[in-house]
Amino acid sequence: MSHPFHYFVCLHTFLSITFATPASTDMSKRFKVFISNPTVPKVAMELLKSKCEVITTTSYDRIAVLKGIVGVDALLWATHEKLDKELLDAAGPQLKVVGAMSAGINNIDLNELKQRGIKLGNTPVVLNNAVADIAIGLALGASRRFTEGRKHIEESTWPSHFNTQWMLGRDITGSTVGIVGFGGIGQTIAKRLKGFDVAKMLYTGHKEKPEGQKLGATFVDLNTLTQNSDFIFLSAPLNNETLHMCNADFFKKMKKTGVLINVARGPLVDQDALITALKTGEIFAAGLDVMTPEPMNPDNELLKLPNVFVTPHIGSATENTRNAMAELTAQNILRGLGGEEMFTPVHL
Repeated sequence: MSHPFHYFVCLHTFLSITFATPASTDMSKRFKVFISNPTVPKVAMELLKSKCEVITTTSYDRIAVLKGIVGVDALLWATHEKLDKELLDAAGPQLKVVGAMSAGINNIDLNELKQRGIKLGNTPVVLNNAVADIAIGLALGASRRFTEGRKHIEESTWPSHFNTQWMLGRDITGSTVGIVGFGGIGQTIAKRLKGFDVAKMLYTGHKEKPEGQKLGATFVDLNTLTQNSDFIFLSAPLNNETLHMCNADFFKKMKKTGVLINVARGPLVDQDALITALKTGEIFAAGLDVMTPEPMNPDNELLKLPNVFVTPHIGSATENTRNAMAELTAQNILRGLGGEEMFTPVHL
């Protein structure tokens, strides 16, 4: 299978030569597109400016966004701000397209978009590799006690003598790994883990998937996965079903040697319950790229625990990945405004 970023690089080259506006579209009108984040990569700006009038906010403040979106035809949504009824009302009835520069869409009111007939596209696939890489890094950092090890260096408590029992961690090799949410990111994590010679791979979700069999992963229910996994990776979307799915009962079912990795959304985890589980030794460690709230307060108790390895929600934060996300979002918007099917539509 081709690397998804390479696919979209080829896609961009193809589109730059062949992209044409459908005959049904009146190009005497330049559509207005509002970009909700001034740091969106230039590739998106350039693509949109070639066809549309682009309005960019200079502030992340909601009031500034409310003013900026008035009268626009499309939104490039690259913010944690909730796209809700208030903002959609402010935009006006001419709004027809939303391009979300993210895989997750939990900050968008899908019912409101559906009722208004607004098309939505997001950016799956192109961030799978970057997020999977972070997931593996978190698993290694948490299981091999990176946070605790750095503290020993900083506090001069690294023993000068050789202690064979000092700083012993957990092995991924030979372990049972569970993946909660076996979409593109979950499957890419599974591919990465194949190189670690894990003993068994489990996954759970709404249904068994043919990709699971190809990757040597076994479909089980959440309870079975929780009780049997040495490492649990969370890569499921945030919704009413998954909110706080990792709660006190969940951690009681985990192995005491278990390691939890979250690269999905912070609210999948009941953070207070996680802190308790980590402090009491109910689980061995956690690796988190997402948490609640974000940004995290530096006084948060999670940051005081030696068995937590955290990163500041940087799963997709590579230059190639963000450029690919921006390009795909812009192309989704242009196709949506042109009356064409988006490359990666969200079916409401």
